[in-house]
Amino acid sequence: MTNIKVIIPAYNEADSIANVIKEIPEIVSEIIVVNNNSTDDTALNARGAGATVLTENRMGYGYACLLGINYISKQSKTPDIIVFMDGDYSDYPEELSKVVKPIVENNIDFVIGARTKELREDGSMTPQQVFGNALATTLMKWFFGASFTDLGPFRAIKYDKLLALEMEDKTYGWTVEMQLKVLKKGFTYTEVPVRYKKRIGVSKVSGTVKGTIFAGAKILGWIFKYSLK
Repeated sequence: MTNIKVIIPAYNEADSIANVIKEIPEIVSEIIVVNNNSTDDTALNARGAGATVLTENRMGYGYACLLGINYISKQSKTPDIIVFMDGDYSDYPEELSKVVKPIVENNIDFVIGARTKELREDGSMTPQQVFGNALATTLMKWFFGASFTDLGPFRAIKYDKLLALEMEDKTYGWTVEMQLKVLKKGFTYTEVPVRYKKRIGVSKVSGTVKGTIFAGAKILGWIFKYSLK
């Protein structure tokens, strides 16, 4: 049986995190919520819903993901697949089975849950998110011949391949860094269309001007950095 673990970075997601956890399929062996300096009941609610809760006080999506990976690396039983998803309930957690399917059945290394326009709820992605995704994936196509259409946070990767990527970004560049390193290392990848709905609460990235600017700069920075290697 495939051993699957889920890492969910969470900052002030008290109103949504329990819903996310409860709708993750039972094929998952452990759900790890990394409480990223929340000031609400995110940790309490996640623990109450059955998740393992870790605390990362350094603010940053990448910091939270790296802590989750480090925690898993110290366990005696190595997982086969790691799934990343957000804690804001914008994804449909039950679609995890669909996201991991190419890995389980076709031995693909890496899968993106692509938020295709046809499956997105109106208003679930801001105009700057849509533009940023289009720009980033177009640049990856031009520079690296990639076929990505999204930087979606709902993604699955073989555990050994994840370790081989030697991830390092601490903040907004985490998702694009992963995709660029997958391309550079020649790992197999695919996308699976997933549904996407309006998140609960306000986005910490696209919901603020500062967040949007910093995220955009980080994403473009990673792309241009790798285009020169």
